Amino acid sequence: MHPFKKIALATATVTVLGFTPVFSQAAQAAQGDLQTQLAEARQEGSIWTAFALNRHLSPFNLSVEVEQGTAVLKGKVENEVDKELAGQIAGDTQGINKVDNQLEIDEAVASEPGTKANMAQRFEDATLTATIKSKLLWNSVTEALKIDVTSQQGVVTLKGQAQSADAKLLAGSLASNTDGVTEVNNLISLSARDTQAIKEQSAAEANSVREEFSDVWITSKVKSSLIYSRTLDGLNIKVDTKAGVVKLEGVVANYAEKELAVEIARNIRGVKGVDADTLRVTTRTTG
Repeated sequence: MHPFKKIALATATVTVLGFTPVFSQAAQAAQGDLQTQLAEARQEGSIWTAFALNRHLSPFNLSVEVEQGTAVLKGKVENEVDKELAGQIAGDTQGINKVDNQLEIDEAVASEPGTKANMAQRFEDATLTATIKSKLLWNSVTEALKIDVTSQQGVVTLKGQAQSADAKLLAGSLASNTDGVTEVNNLISLSARDTQAIKEQSAAEANSVREEFSDVWITSKVKSSLIYSRTLDGLNIKVDTKAGVVKLEGVVANYAEKELAVEIARNIRGVKGVDADTLRVTTRTTG
């Protein structure tokens, strides 16, 4: 689980909007799990941002992972003061009730090559990681997969397990089609045991959970996914959802982009259908 796995989920651009009331235990459990991930995302984002903006801690490459109210800190700092400061910042974050401070002290760390990494690059890597993690979470095929996402200077690495080769390929495609990604190392493995478990879970929950996503939530995620795409100008595509059916309007450059927009929308969780009749392809003239 990467320290930046869900940081964008805590920002306004990827805020999950309202759910309709849930009626089944399966749907309630699914929503509860999502809310837990969102809470952890906000906490991780708050802690990491505080580290990045703190003049004592910003030179160091620190990682943050939050699970069930416990913040785990890893990396190297120059002295005990820096370690205590990081622990205090994490412990003061709302919702954190325990800090597992695993930071190592190394007096030479401040002079190591690459330690004082460019702040803009660090934020860009964190944003890329979070964007891809969000896309995987929103997608109906990949949302149940346990996939770790890391990013370094535009090179994204995916690790974890998938229930099928198609799911693995889709995860890689979602990552590679994200603006800012230069290369994807798809190290996701396949597990027959997990395949059967996920199939059984999907058969029991698919119908009930699918009904719980509001049209507003679906519209929000389709819009975000279109904007995150490297090959689409998502700002030129209008999205509207009624009873789970997504309508796309606007202009794209070619039929390949139209097909991609439809595919992106179709794979968002809760989508029952896509109407792209009014999504037009621009006509280019020569001469």
